[in-house]
Amino acid sequence: MTLIQAFFIQWGQLLYSTFIEQQRYLMLLDGLKNTIIITLGALLIGIVLGTAVAVIKFLAEEKPALKPLAWLCNVYVTVVRGVPVVVLLLIFYFVILRSADGIVTGIVAFGINSGAYMAEIIRGGINAVDGGQTEAARSLGFNRMAAMRFVVLPQAVKNILPAIGNEMIALLKETAVAGYVAVQDLTRAANLIRNNTYDALNPLLATAIVYLTMVVLLTALLGKLEMRLRRSDVR
Repeated sequence: MTLIQAFFIQWGQLLYSTFIEQQRYLMLLDGLKNTIIITLGALLIGIVLGTAVAVIKFLAEEKPALKPLAWLCNVYVTVVRGVPVVVLLLIFYFVILRSADGIVTGIVAFGINSGAYMAEIIRGGINAVDGGQTEAARSLGFNRMAAMRFVVLPQAVKNILPAIGNEMIALLKETAVAGYVAVQDLTRAANLIRNNTYDALNPLLATAIVYLTMVVLLTALLGKLEMRLRRSDVR
């Protein structure tokens, strides 16, 4: 038996004792499920909140009545972007949503954090659309809100899709700190397995591979969506 064969046999035995014994792999699967739930929920909140903030700030440039609301939006973006996501998560868990489930707290905290970044991304995309597009829509009888919904936002999405994709990937990786609020996410599951087996390499390596796989799949999906949008422009 060569050294390489002995190494793989020993590694296989270690993998078996780490993941298969006592069905510890189920902990990783449960952590993966919680990670995906938190990511999707937070992403939905982030997109909705970010779009609302960006539209309010854009419309406030011509509607003085929206200036106070736009000021509040600026405060929200500044505060959230200036506070580390871990601190924000702990504030929501121990102060604001003390009676809520850890997963719910994670969704809300990560969603509000993501919304601040989404707002700036979407606002940049809106500003990148030629002002003549809005004027043309207004000349056809659209009010400013309708022009924003049917003309400006669809074009802005095409411009900001790569940036939104980056924010989605960042959000997915940020959920690795959800374990701070007693949520068994993917990273916390790996730490629990490490504590039980005294094997640090394999649980953490498995976690890294799972995160990398999700990021690669998400990147490929966004790439296909971007190509489809470009083809629609050519037509």
